Amino acid sequence: MAARRELTFLLAEPERRLLRAMAARLPRWVTSDGLTALGMVGAVGAGVAYALTTLSAAWLWAASALLVVNWFGDSLDGTLARVRRVERPRYGYYLDHMVDAFSTAAIGAGIGLSPYVNLGVALAGVIAYLVLSINIYLESQAFDVFRLGYSRIGPTEARIVLIAANAALALSGPSAAAVPIATGAVTALVVGMLVMVAVRIGRNLSQLARLEPPPPSPLPPPLPLPPLPYRRTALTAARPP
Repeated sequence: MAARRELTFLLAEPERRLLRAMAARLPRWVTSDGLTALGMVGAVGAGVAYALTTLSAAWLWAASALLVVNWFGDSLDGTLARVRRVERPRYGYYLDHMVDAFSTAAIGAGIGLSPYVNLGVALAGVIAYLVLSINIYLESQAFDVFRLGYSRIGPTEARIVLIAANAALALSGPSAAAVPIATGAVTALVVGMLVMVAVRIGRNLSQLARLEPPPPSPLPPPLPLPPLPYRRTALTAARPP
C-alpha cells in the first residue's frame, strides 16, 4: 500500500538488514508468492505439530522449527519484491494479510489442541490477535501510516516468545503444573492484548476527533409568523354580505 511503513518493534532494524541481505542472495527462481506459500505451510505445519504434542512433547521442537519456516516465508516475501523492484502494493497487501489471518488461526488452533492450553483460551488468543491486526489495517487507511506491531512487540517477537515457551515445556518434560501455567500465561497474554488494543483505539479516536471535529449544528428553521389579526376596514364594511 502507499501508506508509510513505521516499524517500532524491538528487532525491527536488525531484522530489516538481515532480510535485505538474504533477499539479495536468493536465486532468481525464488519468488515472493513462493515465499508467501512457504510461510503458510510453516504456519499450518506448526499448528499440526502443536496438536501432535498429545503424543509426545518432542513435537514442540518441530513446532519451533516450523515457526522459523513461517518467519522466513512471511517476513521475506515483501522484502524480496522490494529488493527486486517488482512490488505489487495492492496485491501484496491483500494477499499478505489474508495469509496472516489463516496462519494465525492455524497456529492458535494447534496450540488449543495441544495438551498444554485450553482450546477456548487459545481461540480467544486468536481472536485478540486478529482484532489487533484489524486495528493496524484500519490505522493504515485512517492515518496513512502502516505500523506493523504494537510498541516494541511485533510478529517476530511473538514467534520468539512461542519458541522460548516451546523449549521450556519440552525441557521440563511431562508435568501436572505445565497445563495451568501455560493456560494462565496465554490468558494473561490475551487480556494484555485486549487492553493494548483498547488503549490504542481510544487514542486513535481522540486523534481523529481532533483532525475531523464534528460540524457545527445547523441553525434551527425560522418560526412561522403568526397570522395578522382580521381588521374590519371601510372597504370590507361596504361589501355586501
